Amino acid sequence: MGRAQSQKPRDKNQAKLPQTPRRDIVPDGRDIEFAQEFADHDDLEAQKRSREADARAKRK
Repeated sequence: MGRAQSQKPRDKNQAKLPQTPRRDIVPDGRDIEFAQEFADHDDLEAQKRSREADARAKRK
């Protein structure tokens, strides 16, 4: 037997992930999380290039 079209599922308590309030998010244009203590030389070089690129973009 099939379920009727009007019959709803019994459990309406769906598991939802907690949301971060917008007031706690500081928009800086970056979309990654980074731990400075785990940075290697390549990471530090990439950060330096990113800062230089941001500075060039602000001058224009």
